[in-house]
Amino acid sequence: MNPPRNPKIYHITHVDNLPGIITAGGLLSDARIVAHGGPAQLIGMSSIKRRRIEELEVPCHPGTKVGEYVPFYFCPRSVMLYVIHCANHPELSYRGGQDLIVHLEADMHTIIRWADQNGVRWAFSLTNAGAYYTGFRSSIADLSELDWDAIFATDFRDPDVKERKQAEFLVYEKVPWHLIERIGVRNRHAAQEVYSAVQGADRKPRVEVLPGWYY
Repeated sequence: MNPPRNPKIYHITHVDNLPGIITAGGLLSDARIVAHGGPAQLIGMSSIKRRRIEELEVPCHPGTKVGEYVPFYFCPRSVMLYVIHCANHPELSYRGGQDLIVHLEADMHTIIRWADQNGVRWAFSLTNAGAYYTGFRSSIADLSELDWDAIFATDFRDPDVKERKQAEFLVYEKVPWHLIERIGVRNRHAAQEVYSAVQGADRKPRVEVLPGWYY
């Protein structure tokens, strides 16, 4: 499968984190979030976040770590969301399920243009960026190296498909709030929570109930 003409990218977070994101002016890397005392609601795995911050490097930008970048997936309904939905992984501290997890959608090419204009580093991983063995690229010309069939697969029981589906787009340190174009939620209750969280923001992305983005 060839790369989509206009790839969208997705950052998942708990709705309780939206006020802090808006106050900060956008999405921050895990390294910066930790430096500021942590998120309102942690939904990831602490051991993996620590590894991304302290150990895993992004070779195409020497001297930087994965955890210094804001992560996005290339698809909604990610493997990580499935882990959150199951709520049975021993390293997952959050057990609240997927109902209040929101997808922040952005346009990849728009973010790249912004990053290039502002001297902000970006890259993407070919598989799970939290793994020791993944490769990284920092050129649009290399998007064809991603396994797009795996990225959009709904069945990821095959370990290779699972790894390739978890490819990430990474932006160094911060992504401004104005680059978020849409917020996808699972149900009307979550939508109301989002409306309340973003009511004070200068820019309010459209909010859509998209159950197909969930398990």
